[in-house]
Amino acid sequence: MPEDVVLEIGAGLGALTIPAAMVAKKVYAVEKDSKIISLLKTELALNSLFNVVLIEKDILKVNIEKFAEEANRKIIVLGNLPYNISSQVLVKLIKVRSTVSRAVLMFQKELAQRITAQPGCKEYGRLTVMLNYCANVKKVATIKASQFFPKPKVDSIVLEIIFKDNLKYSDDEEFLYKVIKAAFGQRRKNLKNALTGSELHIAAETSKHALENAGIDPTRRAETLTVKEFIRLSNVLKVDRT
Repeated sequence: MPEDVVLEIGAGLGALTIPAAMVAKKVYAVEKDSKIISLLKTELALNSLFNVVLIEKDILKVNIEKFAEEANRKIIVLGNLPYNISSQVLVKLIKVRSTVSRAVLMFQKELAQRITAQPGCKEYGRLTVMLNYCANVKKVATIKASQFFPKPKVDSIVLEIIFKDNLKYSDDEEFLYKVIKAAFGQRRKNLKNALTGSELHIAAETSKHALENAGIDPTRRAETLTVKEFIRLSNVLKVDRT
């Protein structure tokens, strides 16, 4: 849309940057490789595109909220995420989601399947719960490895992540994330033991009591809990610890 402001993660040689700049009001293109930045500047000039701000920096060190403040509106995030930082980028977006309307991101197939997994699946994990707590996620497309050059070893999946507005399901969101982390930290153990042996330093009796008060069988494992059950557990556990 003409008024959209876009943040692109990993601009590269402009495969996304150029088409985005042709339809958006402004594009912040983040790329940490200085040699690529130089080539991209040339490509943008050749296409007479002057609404792109090139940022030579690691996306994990970028202040995303600043872009939204400058634009005076929520931004849209685009990118083909490297596997080694995909999870960290998602956690960063979750933390600054009040300034992001949606993200359209390409992931390696394995991670995309984890993000969209359902409770009870082995792929279902901490990141799945955190993201589904605050966003609606849908699959947009599957991109075969053969469509890239050089050809990667795996297929990729594009996901659209739309962040929810005015979310207040949890009494303490930061604590909720700590509970989720603790539950999955020892995912082979049942929930009572996983919470007891975690960084939360919860006594076994407190853990058992909180789970029962939340209507959750203490012998269940983390991957079987829905997002709503994690929220209930976190809210009860916060009270029981005080």
